Amino acid sequence: MTKHFVLPDCQVKPGQDLSHLTWAGKYCVKHKPDVIVCIGDFADLPSLSSYDTGTKSFEGRSYKQDIAATHKAMDTFLAPIRREQARLAKGKRKRWNPRFVLTLGNHEDRITRVVNHDRKLEDLMSLEDLGYEDRGWEVIPFLEQIIIDGVFYCHYATPGNSSRAISSARQLLIKKHMSCVVGHKQGREVSYDKYGDGRPMVAIMAGSYYQHDEGYQSFQDNQNWRGVVMLHEVNNGTFDEMFVSINYLKDKYGS
Repeated sequence: MTKHFVLPDCQVKPGQDLSHLTWAGKYCVKHKPDVIVCIGDFADLPSLSSYDTGTKSFEGRSYKQDIAATHKAMDTFLAPIRREQARLAKGKRKRWNPRFVLTLGNHEDRITRVVNHDRKLEDLMSLEDLGYEDRGWEVIPFLEQIIIDGVFYCHYATPGNSSRAISSARQLLIKKHMSCVVGHKQGREVSYDKYGDGRPMVAIMAGSYYQHDEGYQSFQDNQNWRGVVMLHEVNNGTFDEMFVSINYLKDKYGS
């Protein structure tokens, strides 16, 4: 049996407080998961947004600043993990080398969409600018799934006849017929069922781990649950899920 840590959407933008990423990294050090999954939309890339182009809020955005913010944020999350790995190696203790998996989200896919719409940009920007692979992540393309220990991971799942996201955890189980963990949808949603042999089947939607409020959401929508997810005793699609709120991590690991 293995242990999986899931980092939901962080939607990193320039100028944000990144302390929550240090807390998440320290939590990983404490509990030492075998697999660390970043579920996508780690980077927000607001300079490439088509949602609010031409508005006052769009002024001053910069792709270069977006990329720099993404690098800084990822290094912030990984710093406690790398320090712990170095400490264990130096002390000749049992090594901890988790598998790092990152499923690209629709915000990261903004790079691909922009280049496809203007081929002049092909030599000027690419997904490699995000620096994920350079930092040790196994990067899964947008909308491609990866199955780890029998659990389906993807930024968001599609119903099979379109590229639109399945909108509920219950529908995830109906459409995919297996345990699933996805991001994309802010907040937290869980649904339960059983495999044919009676084993428990679980679908989790967890798409928010950040401290800021999103301008495109109403006050009420910005009150959604924010946190990380740990899956214990993962074995052939079954697990015991634990939700860890951002407030708990702040109280535990914040200075």
